[in-house]
Parts: sequence; C-alpha cells; structure tokens
Amino acid sequence: TLNIGSDFHSHPKAPSIAMECQILRNGCRRAIGACQRRQFHSTQKQPATVQPQGDITPASEIQFTEDPDQFAPGSRQQSTRRQPRFQMMESRPRDERGDGNQRRFVGGSRGNDQRQNPILRRIRIVPASPSYFTATPRYTDDLLELTALLRKHTTLPVLPPGEAPRVAWKTIDQYKAEIAEPIRAKSYKMLLDLLKRLNYIHPSLIPEEVSQALDKFKKLVQPHHNAAKPIVVDAWGRAKAVGKRKSSVAGVFVVEGDGQVMVNGRSLTEYFGRLHDRETAIWGLKVTQRVDKYNVWALVKGGGTTGQADAIALGVAKALLAHEPALKPALRQGGVITRDPRSVERKKPGKLKARKMPAWVKR
Repeated sequence: TLNIGSDFHSHPKAPSIAMECQILRNGCRRAIGACQRRQFHSTQKQPATVQPQGDITPASEIQFTEDPDQFAPGSRQQSTRRQPRFQMMESRPRDERGDGNQRRFVGGSRGNDQRQNPILRRIRIVPASPSYFTATPRYTDDLLELTALLRKHTTLPVLPPGEAPRVAWKTIDQYKAEIAEPIRAKSYKMLLDLLKRLNYIHPSLIPEEVSQALDKFKKLVQPHHNAAKPIVVDAWGRAKAVGKRKSSVAGVFVVEGDGQVMVNGRSLTEYFGRLHDRETAIWGLKVTQRVDKYNVWALVKGGGTTGQADAIALGVAKALLAHEPALKPALRQGGVITRDPRSVERKKPGKLKARKMPAWVKR
C-alpha cells in the first residue's frame, strides 16, 4: 500500500494511481446498473385485464341552421363538433342488445332529405359578378357592359359628327362616390368614350337597352334642357322682363304708348340726376327709334344709379323683343340685350382697395 497523504501529487506514481481509481469507479457503476436491470426483468408482471368493449357507432349528423355564427368559437354547434365522431354504446349482454350485426344509429335519421338540404348550397358563397376578384369590380362590369352593347349595335346608323344630342355626363368624382371605388382619370375617359360613341346612334333607331345604359351615367339635372321661359305680351298689352347689373335688379313693364318713362313712381328726369344715366336707361328705345311709341314702368332696387340704369336698359330691351322680335339684331348691335357679368372686385388684405397698394417708403 501507498501512503497517500499531503505529498500525493509529488509522488512519482501519482498519474497512474489516479487513472486506476477512475477505471475502478466506472466498472463499479456498470456492474451496479447491470444488476438492477437483471432484477427488473426477472420480476413477474401482472397481466392487464381486458375490458369488454361495446359496438362502435357513428356520432349524430350535423344539423345546419340559418344562424351564420353556427360554427363560431363558443357556439353550441361548435362545442358539439368537438365531441368524438364515434360513440361507444354501453356494454350489455348480446341477448339484451339484440342481433350483434345490427348497429344502432345515435341521433337523427339518415334519409336523403337531410343530405339534400337546400341550406348546404349557401355554405359556399358564390360572387355575384365575375369581376369580384378585380380591384374595381363595379367599374369593370360597367366597362364590359358598354363594350358588349357597342359590339352588338355597331352596325346601326349614326348621326353626323357634331350633331349628337347634348348630354351632361357624371363627373369622375360623382362616379367614384357612387360606386365607392378608386377610379383613375384615364380609366374614366375610356368609359366616357364608349358613352359618347353610343350616344351617336340615331335617336329613332337607338335600342331600349342602350338608352337605359346611357341614363345611368347622365346627371340628374341636364342644364342643356333648361330653357328660359319666353316673354309674352299679356291681355293688357304688357310685356314684363327682369334686368340685372351688379347688385341692382329691375322689373320693367313695356306697353304701347306715347313715350312716358316712370321709375319707382317718379319720372325719368326726376329719378336720375345725371344725363348719362337717363340715356342709358332708355338706350334700347333710342337705337331702334321707338322712344315715342312705348311707355315704360320700372321698379328697381339695390346698387347705385349707374347699376340701376343698366338694369333698366336690359329689362327694356328684353320686353321690347316680346313686342317686336325683328329688332333683335339692332338691339344686339347696340349692346343692350347681353347681361354684363362684371361686379365689384373684393378688397384684398394688405391693400387699400381691391388692387391699390399703400405708398412705398424707402426708410
């Protein structure tokens, strides 16, 4: 034996002794493990008892309902679906269950009436249009519809260029708000080109389906159909017209007479102090040489004297055309039957008036 003490590491045989100790330790561990395995396999195990099993039966069929959340998480049907698909019948003697070849179905009949339930057809949702999967389905449907109509009726006679009925089509903003889809200006122009081409079909031969397709893209109010009511002479020989200039509005009655002019119940010379305003008010009668053949009764309000005189002149010219329509070229040449749209320009911030700037100071 070796006296292994504090000077073990300094002993010349220390490395070989440490290796032998490690080998002995591993061998003991292997021997102990082999004995434990031998003892485990030598023990006698109790055989497992076989439990009698009953017949395997299918689960109840799924009952489809009108509820769209029938199979949602937490619903009653969903909890039923989580049950096993096959249920075990209670184990009973064969003589109590009847014939062993028969299997009892649990839950509901298995007739063809349930297999052909019409509700099953609504499980798979079919898109209403083939363009459903495009970015703009409604626009695509409209484009295809107009293209098909043009291809179908392309042989119908059309009107000469520039003689098609005037139509105010919906703007791109109105169309986008109606279909709720992002439409580019280039795409909408393609739609308008088809509409204009279909609008050139002769009105006496245009099919009903084309007219209905065009009506969907027309504005609700067509400004081209709005015509001013013609001025007529009433039973008392009066022709009434309205004239406007700036913020002045004048209602004028013209009747055959001896040349009297009344403005707001006063004579022309009394109401207008300036000679220029007096001549302007009856300028339509002067250019047609009808000053002494008609009487004028005017009711004017708003604005200044210049605006009121121009408003009366426009009303007199319109009423004079009701008496003598042939005077229109002379009145147009005199410049009294055209409405003057000019108005006072508004004042801007930083300026003294509409355009006047304050004096610039160098220092």
